[in-house]
Amino acid sequence: MPTSDDELQPLVAASYLALGDLLAGMGAAAWETRSMCEGWRVREVVAHVTMPARYDEEAFMAELRECGFDFTTLSNRVAARDAELPTEQLVANLRDEVMQHWTPPGGGYHGALSHVVIHGLDVTAPLGVERCSSDPAVRVVLDDLASGGAHSHFGTELGDRTLQATDLDWSYGSGPVVSATAGDLVLHLTGRRVPTERLVTRR
Repeated sequence: MPTSDDELQPLVAASYLALGDLLAGMGAAAWETRSMCEGWRVREVVAHVTMPARYDEEAFMAELRECGFDFTTLSNRVAARDAELPTEQLVANLRDEVMQHWTPPGGGYHGALSHVVIHGLDVTAPLGVERCSSDPAVRVVLDDLASGGAHSHFGTELGDRTLQATDLDWSYGSGPVVSATAGDLVLHLTGRRVPTERLVTRR
């Protein structure tokens, strides 16, 4: 499994570029589609994930101070405002080299990869299209969410069960098997609502 920065950074870059390529070919209706993030359309999700392409550290901190250092307030404020940018600019931001090398504070490339993979699924799942991130990228995120314990940040519990992807070679846990596509497992582990018929339990 890729673990070093030299291995993870290309996965981050490829995921952003693939999402940009997908959305570049989408019509206006796709951008207005409700995403998996509560209260956000596709355009708000893209505006959120591409913040680093438009705000350097000084500008980001200025916004954060104005929001009382509440990152959730900042995220909602910027997403709502920047969602109104031309879609061509938002696609260009996804393709910006800044995004290919950006990492969240303290999160490194593992955090960056989770950010783009999870939010990419927030976009592709409701659009009914295949995920943009590669199998190696999604496998890293699944490992981080499951064995790495990152799922707890989203308030989800693994329980006594085995999670098994149906579209790549990945499983984790013990007990009754819950199978779904890798993308749906990521969404499930991050607290998104996945239709029950897409999570199949076998005892």
